Amino acid sequence: MSPAQVAKSIQDGLGTILASIALIVGFGALLGKMLAESGGAEVVARTLLQRFGKDKMHWTLLWIGLLVGVPVFFGVGVVLLVPILFTLVRQTQRPTLLLGIPLLAGLSVAHGLVPPHPGPIAAIGLLQSTVGPTDVGRTILYSLLIGVPTAAIAGPLFAKVICRKVVVQVPSSLVAEVRERNVLPSFLVTTFTILLPVLLMLLASLADVTCDVRHPFRIWADFLGHPVVALLAGFLVSLYTFGFAMGSNGDQILKWLGESLRPVAEILLVVGAGGAFNKVLIEGGVGGAIADSVKGWNLSPYLLGWTAAALIRVATGSATVAITTAAGLIAPLVVQTPGLNRELLVIAMGAGSLILSHLNDGGFWFVKEYFQMSVPQMLKTWTIMETIISVVALGLVFILDAILKIIQS
Repeated sequence: MSPAQVAKSIQDGLGTILASIALIVGFGALLGKMLAESGGAEVVARTLLQRFGKDKMHWTLLWIGLLVGVPVFFGVGVVLLVPILFTLVRQTQRPTLLLGIPLLAGLSVAHGLVPPHPGPIAAIGLLQSTVGPTDVGRTILYSLLIGVPTAAIAGPLFAKVICRKVVVQVPSSLVAEVRERNVLPSFLVTTFTILLPVLLMLLASLADVTCDVRHPFRIWADFLGHPVVALLAGFLVSLYTFGFAMGSNGDQILKWLGESLRPVAEILLVVGAGGAFNKVLIEGGVGGAIADSVKGWNLSPYLLGWTAAALIRVATGSATVAITTAAGLIAPLVVQTPGLNRELLVIAMGAGSLILSHLNDGGFWFVKEYFQMSVPQMLKTWTIMETIISVVALGLVFILDAILKIIQS
């Protein structure tokens, strides 16, 4: 690449990742601040503690991560749930990673393996256009059967081990101090406000499956379910439910919102730099070079798809680029392998696209800045967690494939 091309790639990479997350992080920070300052996070935390107890809280957060992660993007899930997570850490006095890793594992599994997230959907589209029908509904079913035990191993079980070796403090800049309040929002109002963006995105996903592209309901559902619009709607509702309805005045709310945006600048700049690095690697042809090098390998289609996606992921940092490039590479092989389960192949490639997240992955920096961890701490926690998800999910793909063959025979 010429120096001018490198400069343009840096600009394009930073612009691309900020275009997708800047408003999401911004609106998420505003909504999260309203949630924390109103005492809504404390209400949710207290209710969860009363219902499930301290000892099961890491499992509870795993399920929350999985359920919220299915309809929303990973970054949206993080910005929505982090205030509740940190409030629970303070109230339970449990290690941050003991509760944080299960939440991140649930969100990551849903993002990497379960349609309608971009990676699996892109792979399904490529296989459908080249080798024939690949069922989205069946892919969702199989991904959940594989994803739940995978998230359990990479989340609560791994968290119990790693929280003893890596100590992370609750970032004070992202959470309001616990204090006495005269009025608190109800649990129902709080959960509705938090889940409104999730519900709008879920509505858009259902409309995409059930309605024609030109149907008015789908057009408006897609508009309201766009992550930026959905989070904006949640934030606007929170101004009333967490602000004016709790007796706060406009000046107080404006002060909170100003405070909430201070940590956002550093997050956006660091994640943007990660996106720039990622774009330079992609434009330099790293993914294509790796794809060409594995073409002649004599492996199982599942293992080959996983390996190709894993190598491209490690080299470029992009899960979506990894799975789409691997799908294009694997498609000719699928035609030559009758009886191959295409839905499980999509999940295997999705698993490969999650492995070994490190410094060239925008998601690595996103989590780092929100949890305010050092790079070595991230490599010991987040990177290992993502690798566990990748390897365990591949193993479960082979097991489920064997079970399905026995049932069909």
